[in-house]
Amino acid sequence: MMRKSYYQKLAFMVTLLTILLAYQKYTSREKEPFPDVKFITSTSNSANLSDFDPNTLDKEQWQKLGFSEKQTATILKYKDIVGGKFMSKEQLKKCYAISDEKFRELESFILLPEITENGKPKGLNAYGKKEITISGKFNPDRLSANGWLKMGFSERQAEAILKYRNYLGGSFISKEKFKECFIISPENYSKLEPYLLLPAKTPETFQNSAKNSMAKTKIQYHSFDPNQLDLEGWKTFGFSEKQAITIINYRDRNLRGSFKSLNDLQKCFVISAEKFQEMKPYIKLQEKQQEKTDFSKTDLNTITFRQLIEFGLDEKSAGSIIGFRKKLGGFINKQQILSTYNIDQDLIQKLISIAPLNSSDVTRYSLVDAPEEWLKNHPYFKYSADKIIFYRISNPDDRKIWKLLKLQPEYEERMRLYVK
Repeated sequence: MMRKSYYQKLAFMVTLLTILLAYQKYTSREKEPFPDVKFITSTSNSANLSDFDPNTLDKEQWQKLGFSEKQTATILKYKDIVGGKFMSKEQLKKCYAISDEKFRELESFILLPEITENGKPKGLNAYGKKEITISGKFNPDRLSANGWLKMGFSERQAEAILKYRNYLGGSFISKEKFKECFIISPENYSKLEPYLLLPAKTPETFQNSAKNSMAKTKIQYHSFDPNQLDLEGWKTFGFSEKQAITIINYRDRNLRGSFKSLNDLQKCFVISAEKFQEMKPYIKLQEKQQEKTDFSKTDLNTITFRQLIEFGLDEKSAGSIIGFRKKLGGFINKQQILSTYNIDQDLIQKLISIAPLNSSDVTRYSLVDAPEEWLKNHPYFKYSADKIIFYRISNPDDRKIWKLLKLQPEYEERMRLYVK
């Protein structure tokens, strides 16, 4: 009898629990989110948006658009799934991590084609290239880069078209010449041709003047030493200013001031193989007799980086000495040079035993008069600068300030080197 009662109670409890679980599931169904997608939005965010290609965005850039780290990972994974590139806005929209609301916010800024009813990208031709749109007749001589962009050409194509126009002397001259622009495909030319406000044929006089112009601008080479050539000299050989600067920097920085061989010059990336062969017969590399430095007459406060290299120091050691001397404002004694970091001690010991040191031009101040900036930047004073500035307000006397500073003898000794 007791066993029967026990089973009845157990059955009742199971039934009750089942009912409670079913009720809880039913009442919470509408509240259960799927998927849990939350966007980081800002009312001012859309105002700061600009056109973008979603295929070029990295993780951080997607997050700047307002997506969470998890959403960004989903978008990038989705891009890989569809072949590593979004082909249209519709394809991007299908990514479940981008809500309809968020897509509407971004849609006008997305640099992707839309899909038309026939399933082809809107604004693209059969080859996947952007279609050009022409609003009416126009003179291509008056069109800016922006005008070519609006027509449907890419930024690089627009730049190439303008360069070609400049090459012709600032005008396309005729439809014939316009057609010769390599960046304009035959298909695009056939579309543009009826709208071009240009003569159909190129005048014969233009061809003659072009030949005369080429003859005039033909480079007149002469024997030259590339180690002696300055900016204007390189420009007279047909290099642009930017190219000439690159050649000079390559010579002075990479090669430490001179081309040692023809091979050195040939390696400069702005000089093409064709250009090098053109110049080669005129290149006369003279062996430079470099004057040797007399280190017994070279002041250690004026010795240059190149002279230190000449003495045998490596670039790191030479740079450290020049840098430390600049921070100090000049060396007062030779032992300071030995305290420089990253130097060859033996070689420096040899140098300071030979070279003189003139410290008469080194700037010195009293503690009362020293400029705040000088105190805070000088290697010997910067750690006590704030105290000196504070103490001298009420104690404008060097002797009192020294006492108040309570410095270790070795620190005070080196600071006093730069005090009047």
